[in-house]
Amino acid sequence: MKWAAVIVAAGRGTRLGHPKQLLELAGLPMVGWSIRVFAAMPEVAELIVATEPDSIVPVRELLAKLAPQESSRVVGGGATRQQSVHEGLGFVTQACDAVLVHDGARPLVIEDDVRAGMAAVGSGRASLLATPVVDTIKQVNAESLRVGATLDRRTLWSAQTPQFALTADLRCAHERARREGFESTDDAALLERIGIEVVVVRSKSENFKVTHQQDVARAVAILQARELASNVS
Repeated sequence: MKWAAVIVAAGRGTRLGHPKQLLELAGLPMVGWSIRVFAAMPEVAELIVATEPDSIVPVRELLAKLAPQESSRVVGGGATRQQSVHEGLGFVTQACDAVLVHDGARPLVIEDDVRAGMAAVGSGRASLLATPVVDTIKQVNAESLRVGATLDRRTLWSAQTPQFALTADLRCAHERARREGFESTDDAALLERIGIEVVVVRSKSENFKVTHQQDVARAVAILQARELASNVS
């Protein structure tokens, strides 16, 4: 099965205070770490990055450096994550049977986890990386802050990316959402709406989203440790 990787790197980084995609982490711009992982995988035949208009040129240069032999391109993202994914999907060719969507703000993804997610995809079935929730989760009224319910954490998982699907299924899910005016921050939710079975694949490594300033230092430390371990081995 041939895969296309769509990396979404069009966020404005409002919680961090500035756009994240080109923020340097341990020697590479943040989005560069994900590009490097997917470019090293023979399963990935096409690589598409959706980014902010102001970042198109530097991301294109980064892509040419890290994935020179890939069929790759940079496209302008939309006003929302969902719109950015839709823009990226538009450039996936018929040569790719399946597609994975990854947040550029998750620079710690590793090949083993990606392959596990790929392996779970089949006819009528999609997948996503996730981890079990460890905290007790309260359902709270947004205005009064009154607790309405305590959820059973044994049934709760924290969704990550990549999220994986057959290309036709993901296109169908996005087109239906556009027609019906449904917006989500999660591709798996769009697939669920059209009746696709979605299974979680447990992420075996750190794969958090860099959102706040403290996440930056944590990500740098992990990336540096991985690079050191790789050089030693």
